[in-house]
Amino acid sequence: MRVHVVSDVHGRADALARAGDGADVLVCLGDLLLFVDYDDHSQGIFAEMFGAERTTEFIRLRTAGRFDEARRMSAALWSSLGGEPREHVERAVREQYTRIFAAMPTPAYLTYGNVDLPAMWGDHLRDGHHVLDGQTAEIGGLTFGFVGGGLRTRYRTPNEVDDEEFARKVAAVGAVDVLCCHIPPAVPDLLYDVVARRFERGSEATLEAIRATQPRYALFGHVHQPLSARTRIGRTECVNVGHFRGRGRPFALDL
Repeated sequence: MRVHVVSDVHGRADALARAGDGADVLVCLGDLLLFVDYDDHSQGIFAEMFGAERTTEFIRLRTAGRFDEARRMSAALWSSLGGEPREHVERAVREQYTRIFAAMPTPAYLTYGNVDLPAMWGDHLRDGHHVLDGQTAEIGGLTFGFVGGGLRTRYRTPNEVDDEEFARKVAAVGAVDVLCCHIPPAVPDLLYDVVARRFERGSEATLEAIRATQPRYALFGHVHQPLSARTRIGRTECVNVGHFRGRGRPFALDL
């Protein structure tokens, strides 16, 4: 059996529609939405609503660590549209999810990323889409475990959870053959983004589970340009499956 794995789709519906070609199953590790594109400021929900110039200013504030100013700027822009800002955000998110899930191949096993809005997925799922978080599934005779979301950061992305809640999901998965998470285990080389020049947050609970249970593979995404895309922890092959928005092609796993 061949499994194709993607993560950090960030709006690439065109490539996602082809991601299952040649595979028996697609696994998606989340971050389907593109809210802001740090490489192309004309792309993403924010740019669609407010234009590339304002997006550039928003990114400049966040990159400089001026998060409170960035939040005030964002809140003022959304309020300027009239009505409830939340309604405008949800409408834009819904439109993007409609395109993404229409392109999502089947069968597919999915978990959430840190920028996703889990409450909105149910309206877009099709037959053959299986969403798991803190749960397992049998694929090709092997047990796959899924842990979605991210940990708390200063970026305050929508689907961040406390360390304790994340650890509970890891524990609920237990011993598996393939551990699939959105974020990496807490290994420095896997967490450092060489383009953004910063460490992302990784999971100590995932690292402990890998050491204790030694799955065949630990698969993840989240870090778009990692210092190291793969490493071994005991017999476990830890693999960043790649920034799908940038690469446009899946990681292939032959079972």
